[in-house]
Amino acid sequence: MKWTDSATFEWTSRISNFEAKQQVARSVAGQVRSGQVIGIGSGSTAYIAIQEIGRRLKQEGLDFLGIPTSLEARLACAQAGIACTSLLEHRPDWAFDGADEIDGDGNMIKGRGGAFYSEKLVDGAAAKLFILVDRSKLVRRLGTQFAIPVEAHPPAARWVERQILALGATEIVARTSAGKDGPVFTEHGNVILDARFPEIGPTLEKDLKSICGVIESGLFWGLKPEVVVAD
Repeated sequence: MKWTDSATFEWTSRISNFEAKQQVARSVAGQVRSGQVIGIGSGSTAYIAIQEIGRRLKQEGLDFLGIPTSLEARLACAQAGIACTSLLEHRPDWAFDGADEIDGDGNMIKGRGGAFYSEKLVDGAAAKLFILVDRSKLVRRLGTQFAIPVEAHPPAARWVERQILALGATEIVARTSAGKDGPVFTEHGNVILDARFPEIGPTLEKDLKSICGVIESGLFWGLKPEVVVAD
């Protein structure tokens, strides 16, 4: 995102499949009711949904609270006029989010934006979860397009890397960003290791989380979300 002269901000790059994402964003915006607490995901599709929800808020005078999953989402909520709270005060009635990959059972890889730790907290706490995707995100097997991001405490990064390799990873890359020397740091001050596995099974999420030094992984297994797919 970038700040503009009008003290607002916008997505910094062209949003792929914009029309399809706007379709599902409008669908989820139609679920909002006054009195609800809504978990608000991160990423381009969630950003469009926040804008659509903001339009409804202004047009209909809705009164609800959002729990954003990242600073980026909180800034978008501020621009849209959405009042925010946290898991300390409320549990979300429902949440919406995107995914990088999702299989036929609703298992996902998330985390290209680096907010998967907070996303997993909010998505898992919600009574109902909507995942908004276009068809490019649907896969038969997880790991087809993306590695699994793993958020690790920086001093433990080398140890974590060795333990991930012991779980069968074939490649691990510390995430970096164009224009910045060194690794990307998350909002919580941790590094991200992107790990590729030849097979991703039902125990891998817990196996990764059991490594001392791992904060969270971007493997979301067993949440059984309602998947909203744009045509």
